[in-house]
Amino acid sequence: MKRANLPDFGRRPPLVLLGAVALLLILALSGAIVHLVTESWWFAATGYDNVFWTRLRWQILIWVLALLSYGAFLYVNYRLALWLTRESSWRMLEQYNLDALADYLPRYLAIAFVVLVSFNAATGSAAAWDNILQFFNFTPFNDVDPLFQQDISFYVFRLPIYEGLLSAIVDLLISTLVLVSGIYLLKGEIRPERGWKYFLTGNVKGHLCILLAAMAIAVSVGFFFRRYDLLFSPDGVVFGAGYTDVHARLHAQWTMAFVTLAIAVLFILSLWRSGFVWPTVGISLYLLVFILVGGVYPWFQQRFLVEPNELAREKPYIEHSIAFTNEAYDLDQVRSEPFPAEEALDRESLSNNASTVDNIRLWDYRPLLSTYRQLQEIRLYYRFKDVDVDRYVLNDDYRQVMLSARELDYTEAPPEAQTWVNQRLKFTHGYGIVMSPVNRVTPEGLPELMIQNVPPVYTVDLEIEQPRIYYGEATDSYVFTGTTTDEFDYPQGDTNAPYRYDGTGGVPLSSFLRRLAYAYDMGSLKVLISNYITEESRVHYHRTVLERARQIAPFLTYDSDPYIAVIDGRLKWIIDAYTASDRYPYSQPLIRSNDIGALQSNNTINDLAQGGNNYVRDAAKVVIDAYDGTLNYYVVDEADPILATYRKIFPDLFQPANETPDMVRQHFRYPHDLFTLQAHMYRTYHMGDPEVFYNREDVWRFPTQVYEEDQIRMEPYYLIMRLPDAEREEFMLILPFTPINKDNMVSWMAGRSDGDNYGRLQLYEFPKQQLVYGPSQIEARIDQTPEISQQLTLWSQQGSRVIRGDLLVIPIEQSLLYVEPVYLRAEQGELPELRRVIVAYDNDVVMQETLEEGLSAIFGDRPSPSEAAVTPASDTVSAEVPNLSADQASRIQEALNAYEAGQQALQDGNWEAYGAAQQELESILNQLSEEL
Repeated sequence: MKRANLPDFGRRPPLVLLGAVALLLILALSGAIVHLVTESWWFAATGYDNVFWTRLRWQILIWVLALLSYGAFLYVNYRLALWLTRESSWRMLEQYNLDALADYLPRYLAIAFVVLVSFNAATGSAAAWDNILQFFNFTPFNDVDPLFQQDISFYVFRLPIYEGLLSAIVDLLISTLVLVSGIYLLKGEIRPERGWKYFLTGNVKGHLCILLAAMAIAVSVGFFFRRYDLLFSPDGVVFGAGYTDVHARLHAQWTMAFVTLAIAVLFILSLWRSGFVWPTVGISLYLLVFILVGGVYPWFQQRFLVEPNELAREKPYIEHSIAFTNEAYDLDQVRSEPFPAEEALDRESLSNNASTVDNIRLWDYRPLLSTYRQLQEIRLYYRFKDVDVDRYVLNDDYRQVMLSARELDYTEAPPEAQTWVNQRLKFTHGYGIVMSPVNRVTPEGLPELMIQNVPPVYTVDLEIEQPRIYYGEATDSYVFTGTTTDEFDYPQGDTNAPYRYDGTGGVPLSSFLRRLAYAYDMGSLKVLISNYITEESRVHYHRTVLERARQIAPFLTYDSDPYIAVIDGRLKWIIDAYTASDRYPYSQPLIRSNDIGALQSNNTINDLAQGGNNYVRDAAKVVIDAYDGTLNYYVVDEADPILATYRKIFPDLFQPANETPDMVRQHFRYPHDLFTLQAHMYRTYHMGDPEVFYNREDVWRFPTQVYEEDQIRMEPYYLIMRLPDAEREEFMLILPFTPINKDNMVSWMAGRSDGDNYGRLQLYEFPKQQLVYGPSQIEARIDQTPEISQQLTLWSQQGSRVIRGDLLVIPIEQSLLYVEPVYLRAEQGELPELRRVIVAYDNDVVMQETLEEGLSAIFGDRPSPSEAAVTPASDTVSAEVPNLSADQASRIQEALNAYEAGQQALQDGNWEAYGAAQQELESILNQLSEEL
């Protein structure tokens, strides 16, 4: 056979190849380095550069240590393998006539293998900076598990590092075995033709046996640590260690630890024995013991000792699961009280709870969002993403309101208008909000707006000094401010109002180097060559508030629904931030919880469930200014050990709870997603008796209701009301429960939001011997009321779409009131109108034009006149008509004309004309009010 005609590089590396590799590395790393530099500028602009550098320093340190450790160990073993076989040639290469490659190919392959494995290990280790910093700064939970008596912090902060380090050692040993075995194989030192007893001999055998002994020791230590994983066992009647885990698998882990250690001893002893018999026999026995002790014995005990007596055997472990699950989800602080559900409501009760009645939410966020979009988006590039619920003191009245931010989404503009200048320099920000009370409606069935239009027009004593929105939920592109061209501020008749940003947000482009870096990082040469951009310009990016918060603190889990608030004259976004862990002993993970799939349409719950988390806390709030993007992280739960650990790691990141400004604290609300999770877990884990829990005798579920024509799961809803034992009304989140297989209500839960009561959970249980109508039963009674069902059917047949809104169960004193709004929407339209309100109490179900009329139909008229929630168009007002001057009469006619013009514009879908008519009508009515 002819020898292959190969180039002779000798011992010199192929320079062309090395040069190409070096160039590729430079190109690959240049983008990452430039991005790292621009990110450092962004962190400095936000004021959290200490957070950035702390993370970066630890990531680099961990990366370097892992790289050096892996690289040194692999390279030393590689050199040792070469030295041990220094007298041997590359027999396998010679066998295939490739001996010309022997001078450089094995060396290059080995070095490439060492570099690749080391880089991969270093990158994975650096990604664990979070866990490593927690390990060094952990905070005790001051609570121990019942099996090993370890503080919970051991499992949350320390065990993951021990297991991760052990896994890294095993991976390193496996990689080393692959590397040196490859060397020995190429040199012909591993000879299968000698048989399994003698395929390894001499120094080669000694080297491999030492590595295998080290691996056996590591695996033995692994079995020691795997004992703790029994506290997270998914087998058994509950999550966590059960009877079989404690009495069989725990012993199996100890046994396997000692057996594996014995295998390591056999590998060492074989150094003084010829052949490979002892290790081979030891491995065979090891596998046999593993099957018997790790598989057969636990199966036998579970099948023949536990299952015939499962309740008796598992009872203490069920108690552990109930207790630790309640602790992990903060359900052990639920305060439970009886609620008699009396039929004692009357007009006096309603008057005594006037603030509750006056804040009954008639507007559902889904039709209201559609209405806001139709009435108040004004231009096609404005966008309302969602509707938020909050409370304010307006005109000295504590009111629940719904509001939405008018953000800018320039992707909705015509394609020919989406130039770089328009997208990056001109259309930079949204403008203002729209706000309406939850219970007030115009005669046309539309929301009565407190804040509307651009610029904002107010009917309440709440003004926004800075209405511009540069940071929001829909602002997902970068923009430049401080350029030589004006920004678009808002439409003004046939022209547009100009604006120049004067805030502190964004990163200053104060030098040519910065412009060059951002041009490269953003992949846009225009950033560098545009004459509009100067040294006074600023670039704004990471403008989506959730992305902005995650950039700084990625270790927190953020609520999927930030909400806007007017605080001290500025628009600010508030995000609920949670700490979470999947390492809380005995606590039921979300992923294993029954019916969790029904909740996983929610992004936050889906993220927590997919992570297998079994511990959640409402730890902090993030407040972000909509104009300059300023972020503040406020502590909510001072007792949370995970947050306390992060506060040690980043001492300048979080502001203590007692330093939260009152104006900000007034808008904190019990998180909707967290409450949903807690309520979901409490459906099962309110059963404290192990036998009741085992039999699932009292499992609850979320009730269902009718929305439009579909049965949907009821969501928690915010409400201003007074609890039975409270002195005043509060803003809270509530949800009723029904039995798993019935529709009557058994209890309701409230999450409180105001003052010192923030974060408290209250449960009210109904008498078990009493029937309390659940939401679906009330829905059935509505359908069975002829006057209501006939009217709804009639509307549906006349080209309108009937939308039955959220059914609200409203506790008042010791009784329950049910309220459901009814909206009408044209089949081809997007403007729902509130036309009726259904009120149910005891055995009465009525549908009237207004809530007040519905209450009057059941409880009689109010004893004293007050402002009704809705003033229907058909109502008449008896009053003495004053003498009018000719000018006043003319203004009345102008007002009527403006109203008719507005209605015609509304029907035509001309929102600009509608807005102008509304403004004209408001101006005329204000003039008349001053004169009359």
